[in-house]
Amino acid sequence: MNIQLAWRNIWRNPRRTAVILTAVVIGAWSMIFLAALMRGVVDGMVKNGIATLTGHVQIHQRDYPADPVVDHRIENPRSLLQVLEENLPAGSCWSARVRVNAVAGNARHSAGVTLVGIDPGQEAKVSFIGAGVTRGAYLKTDTPSGILIGRALADKFQTRLGRKIIITSQDAKGDVVSRAFRIAGIFQAEMESTEKGFVFVNLTVAQKMLKMGPAVSEVAVMLPGHGMAREVAAKLQSILDRDEYRVRTWRQALPLLTAMLKLYDNFIFIWFVVVFVAMGFGIVNTTLMAVFERMREIGVLKALGMRPGRVILTIEMETFFILIIGLLAGNLLGFLSCWALSFHGIDLSALAQGVEFAGMARIIYPVLKSRDLINANLVVMGLGLLVTLYPAVKAARFKPVEALMHT
Repeated sequence: MNIQLAWRNIWRNPRRTAVILTAVVIGAWSMIFLAALMRGVVDGMVKNGIATLTGHVQIHQRDYPADPVVDHRIENPRSLLQVLEENLPAGSCWSARVRVNAVAGNARHSAGVTLVGIDPGQEAKVSFIGAGVTRGAYLKTDTPSGILIGRALADKFQTRLGRKIIITSQDAKGDVVSRAFRIAGIFQAEMESTEKGFVFVNLTVAQKMLKMGPAVSEVAVMLPGHGMAREVAAKLQSILDRDEYRVRTWRQALPLLTAMLKLYDNFIFIWFVVVFVAMGFGIVNTTLMAVFERMREIGVLKALGMRPGRVILTIEMETFFILIIGLLAGNLLGFLSCWALSFHGIDLSALAQGVEFAGMARIIYPVLKSRDLINANLVVMGLGLLVTLYPAVKAARFKPVEALMHT
């Protein structure tokens, strides 16, 4: 009987019910959709950060992270790679690199860059550069004079494929060395700063140029999943000599990104609360109006023997039905909005400089996580029923005599 009464009561005033439903639908939709957009921003930042030469786990000589110079190098990478081969989970990839600061220049321009010596085959499995070359060709082991530069750097230098570019850096003996390279390919990255800041050559060429022998600057590891990084890093650090090597996860290597992840988590929670507060006032106000309009009816029911608990239950069930309908419609709208943007995303190329300053990708694709979906529905349903207790309890306290006299 309570279910039947509650269902009929919410349709006694369709206009008022429609107003509450609209508020619930918009609230649920905005929670889900904005959370998906925020997760999309974070997901793009994480993918971009990991793909831009970070990997899930990094291994350096102990002093390299604090002072990334050629002097702080891994002298015996062969034994380190053997440890990785024996201890990394199946499906993992790794790449050894030389990575030093340098100056790139041609006849008219010069700029500070990071010179990265890579094994073309291994690096393609670990970072963006394997699929990032849009003009020309990817590096090959039989092209020692080839170099990859970014599209933005090529535009800045007013150069093109086949032209020469001079790279100057400091070698392992402290001497300034220079070498001419021919542009074999031009790559495109998510961030323009990456295109301006990195140039890639063959690993053996960089080692020879910098007089490093077989030494490397770092080894980056790509794991089957993000969540494995902390466990794998701890395992490797326990095996390797702490006085010689330092093992870091991507979160440790990108502290700003880690802080941004926590910030977005808090922002999503605050957004849920703000939306519900705005929606909750509407629910309470409308339910309270409905209670006072039916004051005489509630008095009759109490005079016939309805207990206060059943009065509260009936009003709570009315709110429950409204919230269920509103959440179903809001979830559907949220799914459709995320689905519509999943094909082309939101292109922020026009705001490229501001977007890159925050570390965001140029195109945002919504990412709908079950955790956010469940939290949004629980917030609306749980707090919605909670705030409705005030008008429900008020109705339960009506005295039958006073209620029957109400007009």
